Amino acid sequence: MSHPLEFAANLARETGAMLLARFQRAGTRASLKPDRSLVTEADLEADDLISTRLRNNFPEDSIISEESNPHQISDIHAPVWVIDPLDGTTNFSLGLHIWGVLVARLCDGFPQLAACYFPMVDECYTAQRGQGASLNGAPIRVRPPEKDQPASFFACCGRTHRHYQVNVPYKPRILGSAAYSYCSLARGAAVLAFEATPKIWDLAGAWLLVQEAGGLIQAYDPPDPFPLHAGLDYVALSYPTLAAASPEVLEKGKAWIQKKPGT
Repeated sequence: MSHPLEFAANLARETGAMLLARFQRAGTRASLKPDRSLVTEADLEADDLISTRLRNNFPEDSIISEESNPHQISDIHAPVWVIDPLDGTTNFSLGLHIWGVLVARLCDGFPQLAACYFPMVDECYTAQRGQGASLNGAPIRVRPPEKDQPASFFACCGRTHRHYQVNVPYKPRILGSAAYSYCSLARGAAVLAFEATPKIWDLAGAWLLVQEAGGLIQAYDPPDPFPLHAGLDYVALSYPTLAAASPEVLEKGKAWIQKKPGT
């Protein structure tokens, strides 16, 4: 069997290819789940593919998946795969190009390896604890703001301005995928990224990627999502999360992004 990181990257690419074959530029029918998030048939097919591969190759590991097994786990010390078979379902359903497959493996409750693949732009982000982060095999690093680079941008989600007062001096971009926002920071494009309502499967891989690329990432309000905790219903939990390319930008970001009264 291949190394777990190589396995994760190959699995993300395989699933991405399957989704790409089902992608329609004119859009795809989606339906609402009980939590008001979208799901398509492609989400479910991708989830089945990933879960089957994981069970066959890592039968002793647990799985947390957005679509098929999103609830609590009993033993956080055993390896756990946290997957989002289609991050950016709204983009996918509308025929937009930023969506991807997220695969992460956690040990003792913390992300240890991650693969995030975005098929339409053919970008595969990978990271392993203590080994750095890569984009399509090439090392990546965050890039703090530079005086000779005036085009720095702030990646955020659509709910950010709805629930927070935002006074960030960088160009805002809403990309439609929580993981892609953080990957943009890890690769040195964004200097600040904020997601207002990400779930554990949105964060598991991206959290590690940001850290291994030299960035900082933390919950906007405690507690951090990691380590995992046994018995939690992860469907019901969101973790507003802020990431930055430097400690200075992180501290400024906390002041620039403030909750609106009553939220």
